Amino acid sequence: MVVPALLFIIVFSYVPMYGVLMAFQDYNMFKGFLASPWVGFKHFEMFFHAPEFWKIIRNTVVISLLKLLVGFPAPIILALMLNEIRSRVFKRTIQTISYLPHFLSWVIVSGFVVSLLSTDNGSLNIALMKLNLIEAPINFLSLPEYFWTILVTTGVWKEIGFASIVYLAAIAGVNPQLYEAAAMDGASRLRQIFSITIPSIMPVIIVFMILAIGNLLNAGFDDILLLGANPVLRDVGDVIDTYVYRVGIQNSRYSYATAVGLFKALISVGLLAAANYAARKSGNSLW
Repeated sequence: MVVPALLFIIVFSYVPMYGVLMAFQDYNMFKGFLASPWVGFKHFEMFFHAPEFWKIIRNTVVISLLKLLVGFPAPIILALMLNEIRSRVFKRTIQTISYLPHFLSWVIVSGFVVSLLSTDNGSLNIALMKLNLIEAPINFLSLPEYFWTILVTTGVWKEIGFASIVYLAAIAGVNPQLYEAAAMDGASRLRQIFSITIPSIMPVIIVFMILAIGNLLNAGFDDILLLGANPVLRDVGDVIDTYVYRVGIQNSRYSYATAVGLFKALISVGLLAAANYAARKSGNSLW
């Protein structure tokens, strides 16, 4: 089993890395890698001097931080809440309902969101008008000030249930005698959560935090591409991945797209290494 697995990793993970050479070439698909001229860091310099460079970096960092600050603790909180439910039937029902959105594609989820926020019979606009909070329907997906909130909220709703599985498994491994001892000492359920449950699952939390920081520049692609399709939202919704797709792939600028992607990958590796180094002090680093 070891040899086939190793072969699979080499063929599908390392061999394709040869394509990174395009970042240092004016790649021509008819000439191939060997005949395409080498241009050094030309494409990196073009990206750094592009008029939209700082806007893309800002959007990527802000959206990623919002997803991290809201989306990272959300499954932990849900797992803690589910752990306190004593009715097994009710608990499993809530778990199933929270898991389901993860298995829906972003195409379906974006369709739900567009329908929900529609100015024509959109449920949210109807509810707000019934409550006399607005006088006329609001086109939420055409207003930049609402885009980040919609994006982050939708992402949390889609992934919170599935992401909580690992934390529920970690909580299940906590020694129940610790809770019994704490209860005998008069500790409330809330005190037991902060004094026993959270410290016990902290190694898992730290590991996932390291991975989340390493993926900080992965602000998203499918969700932003589908929910931010309106060109009006480009100023707040254009991130590195959508920029690579729009400028590099759609315009056949393969070398430029590769350079931008490589830049993001190098920064991500640096963030991962820095987060792992900081986590070593707690004794729960990845390496």
